[in-house]
Amino acid sequence: MNIETRNYVAGEWVDGKNHVENTNPSDLSDIIGRHAQADNAQLNSAIEAARSAQKKWWDAGIQKRHDVLMAIGTALMAQSADIGALLSREEGKPLAEGKGEVYRAGQFFTYFAAESLRQIGDFAQSVRPEIDIDVRREPVGVIGIVSPWNFPVATPAWKIAPALAFGNAVVWKPANLTPASSTAMARIISEQDIPKGLFSMLCGAGSEIGQALVDHSGIDAISFTGSVPVGRGIAASAMSRMAKVQLEMGSKNPMIIMDDADIDLAVAHSANAAFGGSGQKCTAASRLIVHEKVHDEFVSKLSAAAENLKVGHALEEGTQIGPVVSAAQLQGNLDYVAKGKAAGAELICGGGTLDRPTKGHYMAPTVFANTTNDMVINREEMFAPITCVMKAGNYEDALAIANDSEFGLTAGIMTKSLARAKHFQSNMRAGTLMVNLPTAGTDYHVPFGGRGASSFGPREQGQYAAEFYTIVKTAYVHGGGAI
Repeated sequence: MNIETRNYVAGEWVDGKNHVENTNPSDLSDIIGRHAQADNAQLNSAIEAARSAQKKWWDAGIQKRHDVLMAIGTALMAQSADIGALLSREEGKPLAEGKGEVYRAGQFFTYFAAESLRQIGDFAQSVRPEIDIDVRREPVGVIGIVSPWNFPVATPAWKIAPALAFGNAVVWKPANLTPASSTAMARIISEQDIPKGLFSMLCGAGSEIGQALVDHSGIDAISFTGSVPVGRGIAASAMSRMAKVQLEMGSKNPMIIMDDADIDLAVAHSANAAFGGSGQKCTAASRLIVHEKVHDEFVSKLSAAAENLKVGHALEEGTQIGPVVSAAQLQGNLDYVAKGKAAGAELICGGGTLDRPTKGHYMAPTVFANTTNDMVINREEMFAPITCVMKAGNYEDALAIANDSEFGLTAGIMTKSLARAKHFQSNMRAGTLMVNLPTAGTDYHVPFGGRGASSFGPREQGQYAAEFYTIVKTAYVHGGGAI
């Protein structure tokens, strides 16, 4: 099946200035389709239409917003098998994960459908007589959304859903590597009874259409998920015109394995967190900090688990790890393997490409041991099926290593000690903590985000999303005199 997509601009599906081909990373002979690339004129039209549509959407009221978001979420869940298969075909994650991602995207919309009805303000008495104070939340305006390729439906869903729930308009630029599944979600949104221009989707290169979106004076707020360098550039651009900004960026997530941990469970959770999605998750565990008493047993069992993972075509039954997303991503991963070897890290398993019946971007799950926290492979986000083991003498040593990073997104610990787990919760500098769980895997109804170079701005997801997608207004009202 060959797909040709267009951009959804100001309520119309329109062709682009040119097209790019999208290739299946599991089978490079499979050209998924040709995808239109937007131009600046289309972006200007989208933003102009959004500014007009946003007021109509706000005036439509909370019941209307609830009904539309509920319809989007229900449709995504109903179509999760078909859209999920398309997602797995173009991104490379195993079919079950692709279907699960689309279903989860639907849950984001149904959750925020309910939140649209829960917009209750505050009342306060003034310190001055005969004055009432009313505090309420109002929409920011037009939200620019720039989303990544690794979760091409779920990540934009958890941005678009609250934006619409709280009365905003949306102009969305999805990743150019995964336009087909993004277009499938955009089509569902376009089919709803919403003001023309309330939602637009424009595909294109980040350096072109993405940058133009970020710099546009008609965008009131920007929500971005991607790399640290791009995020910093977006923050600088937004600050120049005082636009709100929300950034989810890099990570280098640690997982501590203590000497009292269930080692088999620790190995299972570590393999899940390190290699799931081919390591192409911002929540992946790429630093495994292991107590010296269980270090050798853990490394032996982890390498065996890694070697037993089935790496294959994303749509093939039984596949546990699919290909990485692109040739460029694969080459970058192999470069990190070379850097690890050059720094003196011991390659325990993996480290190279794999041959499969179809030619694709297949890489063996990779484990390094005898690494130190100053090595590049332990400092930079690799976004690869590569994890690095470090030895720690005790809990205090392990915690210090875990905290020695510019990032602070997720972190985990495997231990049977409640006291140690509580200390970890209080002293680990990360936004999301896991105790006896993989570092990857979060719920949709609670806040998500990190510290340091991992995140900037208000949290995403749950009720905390209101902090970014709304503006607080405080009104003082005098009764106007005697009754």
